[in-house]
Amino acid sequence: MFKWFKRLGKEEGAAEVNSSPKEIEASSPVNLLGRLKERLSKTREGLVRRMDSLFLGRKEIDEDLLEELEEILITADLGVSTTEEILEDIRQQVSRKELSQPEALKGFIKERIKEILLKEAPPFPGQTKPHVVLVVGVNGVGKTTTIAKLAHYLKSQGLKVLLVAADTFRAAAIEQLETWGERLDLPVIRHQPGADPSAVAYDGIEAAMKRGVDVVLIDTAGRLHTKVNLMEELKKIKRVIGKRLPGAPHDIWLVLDATVGQNAINQTKLFHEALEVTGIVLTKLDGTAKGGVIVGICHDFGLPIRFIGVGEKMDDLQPFDPQAFVEALFD
Repeated sequence: MFKWFKRLGKEEGAAEVNSSPKEIEASSPVNLLGRLKERLSKTREGLVRRMDSLFLGRKEIDEDLLEELEEILITADLGVSTTEEILEDIRQQVSRKELSQPEALKGFIKERIKEILLKEAPPFPGQTKPHVVLVVGVNGVGKTTTIAKLAHYLKSQGLKVLLVAADTFRAAAIEQLETWGERLDLPVIRHQPGADPSAVAYDGIEAAMKRGVDVVLIDTAGRLHTKVNLMEELKKIKRVIGKRLPGAPHDIWLVLDATVGQNAINQTKLFHEALEVTGIVLTKLDGTAKGGVIVGICHDFGLPIRFIGVGEKMDDLQPFDPQAFVEALFD
């Protein structure tokens, strides 16, 4: 059934390569929908245009057509379970004579994807002050740069932001976050390289409470989700934060690289099981034909996509708008 089903992605243990602060500049204001349409071109080619070609000239919805559609959806990385559910919905519609023409399938799939992506999420930031966000992910996704972009967005909304450099394994990560803090005019709490990450996180909460900060963004080391001891350390950071500020962290956001496709779903599963992730930040959507992974993640885990990255510029990380995303993808 899935003889063509192969997964290609980056090695999860690859060294993390973040964009230098000098390389990221604010982009000029443009219509968000127009920007999404431009940046999602590869995903649109890999999913929507292939569907258009499949449906063109077909007279009926038969099993041959559905098998080809299955391949398109899975190779766009919607995921097996998401694809199977959509196909089952189509079969039921066909059997009830509610769907018969192949050209109607595109609209049907568009609406199903929209339904999947419309996940209710608590307001961000919440009423608790400071609102603490623990940012996690594997090596290579660019967490530190993503945190800088998040901080830039939050500051632009008039919020007081504090950065915490709890990635103490890499001196470069501490220095990089400090550089961003200087450039964005935001405070950064840090210790020396090799310090206990939990102690840095604790001090960050202390400082935020004293300074009346609205949002705390805690950077953590890029870690392989298969390394049990490193995952345990993240759990420790979470516990320590909660002891200093009950209820914190209020969010645990997993940063994922869209270009790794199905590996992003695997990473979500393991981080979610260990830490109870509350939201996803998906980067590099502009560089992949596998943007369908965003649908698979929402479907399989019921997690909201909080922000998406569609470019290298500072304001190319934007809050996720499911409606705008689907319109940009399909139209």
